[in-house]
Amino acid sequence: MKPNFFVFCEGESEVAYISHLRSQYRVPIQIIPRKSDSNISLRYIDNCKREYVATKNDKTFLMYDLDVDGMLTHLQSIPDAVLLVSNPCVELWYLLHFEKCHAELTQNACIKKLKQHLEHYSKGTLALSEKQRLSEKASEATARAKLLETYKNPSTTIYRLIELLENL
Repeated sequence: MKPNFFVFCEGESEVAYISHLRSQYRVPIQIIPRKSDSNISLRYIDNCKREYVATKNDKTFLMYDLDVDGMLTHLQSIPDAVLLVSNPCVELWYLLHFEKCHAELTQNACIKKLKQHLEHYSKGTLALSEKQRLSEKASEATARAKLLETYKNPSTTIYRLIELLENL
């Protein structure tokens, strides 16, 4: 039995991207969006996972932005979860598919730079052409993300999920 990948996330952009990965890799990824992200807890995670048939290789991922003070510490307090975090936002992961980023960014600046590459990008959605471009350049984004200092601005660890999916 294939392991379940449980992805707890905070917003529509994360849901759109994980949905794309689920269809691309054809693996059982359960997407559990939660708007009140600071309330994510082990108890909540365990309650959500009860609905599924468990395997010994199930993995829990927390996909959140680190632009809120205290979020990293909170997420790190949840045991056995793989952090898929971006600072300042998930759009940094998208941007790394097209260019290197070393200077600190705000969310707005990140989205503005991203629109130079994905002209019609809209937060919370991914057009088919955008999905294709992101898929084609995932290895470049991974290489660029690994050069950044983890958890600092700019940084992202979303590549950890991509690497796991590639190895399946």
